[in-house]
Amino acid sequence: MGKDKKSNGVDMEIQEEHADGVRKRETWTNKIDFLLACIGFSVGLGNVWRFPYLCYKNGGGAFLIPYFILVIIGGVPLFFLECSVGQFMGVSGFRAWSICPLFQGIGISSTIVVFFLNCYYNIILCWSFYYMFSSFALELPWVSCGNSWNSKYCTDFSSEAAESPFVKNISSMGNFQKLVCSNATETYYAIFNESGTIRNESYSTACVPSHLRLDSVQEFWENKVLNISDGIEPENMGEIKWDLALTLLFAWVVVYCCICKGIKSSGKVMYVTATSPYLFMAALLIRNALLPGSLNGVIFYLKPDLSKLNDMEVWVDAGTQIFFSYSIAIGALTALGSYNKFNHNSYRDCIIFACANSGTSFFAGFIIFTILGHMAEVQGVDIKDVAAGGPGLAFIAYPKAVSLMPGAPIWAILFFLMLILLGLDSQFVGVEGVISAVVDQWPNLLRRGYRKEIFIGIVCILNFFIGLSMVSRGGMYVFQLFDYYSGSKIILFIAFFECIAIAWIYGVRRFYDNLEMMLGFRINPYMMVSWTVLSPIFCMCVFIMSVVNYSELDYKRPTKPLYKFPTWAVGIGWGMAAFAAIWIPLMILYRFYERGISRETITYLITPQGLKDHQLRPQDKKEGTSADKYRTSNPPPYQEKGTANEGFQSNSTLDNTKL
Repeated sequence: MGKDKKSNGVDMEIQEEHADGVRKRETWTNKIDFLLACIGFSVGLGNVWRFPYLCYKNGGGAFLIPYFILVIIGGVPLFFLECSVGQFMGVSGFRAWSICPLFQGIGISSTIVVFFLNCYYNIILCWSFYYMFSSFALELPWVSCGNSWNSKYCTDFSSEAAESPFVKNISSMGNFQKLVCSNATETYYAIFNESGTIRNESYSTACVPSHLRLDSVQEFWENKVLNISDGIEPENMGEIKWDLALTLLFAWVVVYCCICKGIKSSGKVMYVTATSPYLFMAALLIRNALLPGSLNGVIFYLKPDLSKLNDMEVWVDAGTQIFFSYSIAIGALTALGSYNKFNHNSYRDCIIFACANSGTSFFAGFIIFTILGHMAEVQGVDIKDVAAGGPGLAFIAYPKAVSLMPGAPIWAILFFLMLILLGLDSQFVGVEGVISAVVDQWPNLLRRGYRKEIFIGIVCILNFFIGLSMVSRGGMYVFQLFDYYSGSKIILFIAFFECIAIAWIYGVRRFYDNLEMMLGFRINPYMMVSWTVLSPIFCMCVFIMSVVNYSELDYKRPTKPLYKFPTWAVGIGWGMAAFAAIWIPLMILYRFYERGISRETITYLITPQGLKDHQLRPQDKKEGTSADKYRTSNPPPYQEKGTANEGFQSNSTLDNTKL
């Protein structure tokens, strides 16, 4: 341990390519690259906008209890499991799960899920770039009415308390209502029918009931940025918004330029994208803490409501948030681990990562709720009336809040730059998860010349064209469809089978021996208990509860009826989910169809394939054992030429270890 270039006398320096032109697989340049990549990938936008909202929704500080319990039960063990499988096998995707051929479909399913994720995650970056570019102005464009995108219902919230008319009385006139409203100097009226449409008025902008009023930030988001239509139906999809399309193209060009040279280039970019957001977060928190009302926001955020712990939905929300924030079961962690040197201490990195990830989520809550507390005080409303989750928090609540601060454009630029940096490294690794899975499957084809760079370009272009459907007028509905169906429940399904494959089929004691060979020490036995019992139960319980509590997708817009997605759209959503999940049972059936049902087939399917000497325990090397019999059958093409991990030997301390 501790040697980067040599281990057990074997030179580990990576050669650029073989004599036949096939480039060898890369490894991280130094030990910190892997940790920064994991933090950069998993610590993303969900930590900023999803965790604080769930915390407020589910009992404030009380939510931290199930969250941290489930982090210990499932989050940390599953994170380490995926990283260590990639590191042990030295490959990702389908090839990594040749450690248990019966469940190689896990590699396909997780690659499909991360591909779907890449399609819509960059849309958030696209919006963030759009807002950041729009912030380079003397006055933020979303703070006032009177713009081309504003309606007559627009309210300039910054001057609302002093200048805007307010409803004085309401009287019925048959099927109509007459509202009389006034400000300090004049009185106005407006007559509405039952649907809320103005039929007659003496004031053209603000004499409207509160449930019909829209603030300028909401209208900038819906009418200017999205120009959102009334639904996902073909007749409502509308034209592509070319300003957003160009911003999306810019985002994909940035992603391609950062990953086209492999992990050695993207790893260096991570030094900036994974660390600088923390500087921005600290600056924002200090600024927010000095604002009036910020303490009320902190109290609202942390005040525990212990009665919420009896609500099963709180535990489901905590479990789901852990899967999202820890990026479990989407294949990218296996890809990151596969670039580690064989003896890298990924166990230590796992503990550091868990502290950084959960700590960032908790820290982000202070940033969000200090500003929401200030905004609630300025507007004279409860904090619950300004809190929101998902994109609404990042693109409505926070832009609205930052507009109330002195030097608003500077703080807006800083906030959206932070979102961009948080999102970019997540996107880097997400795309790398797809690339490495495919390249590891066909290395002799894709590691020659510039073929890998060309393939990366093709993947980015494909994702860009799919993303164009999400920057049309109906694009938000497509975005919601991808977000709701393509990963949320499927990752629980995949993670369950990961535990079964390693703990029950491959053998948890055997895997512990492999980890000792890699790390040079025996890890805490708690991981064994978690992989065998706790994590599978955790995954299955959260999966079952999410299915039981399933409700069809809808989308709520202010002053509009609740939009229910049509049946055919829901069918497409479930189709995406099924397409990702089906590969696990399908590959099991295919394996038995291919080889027939026999004892020899079962032995083959539960025996790791393509292992090299440094991956075998001493007892596995005994002549005539099943491991020795199958370890070289059908080896991956990259192993015929050698790998970066080639030449390691098992530790002698394992000679007497038994299964």
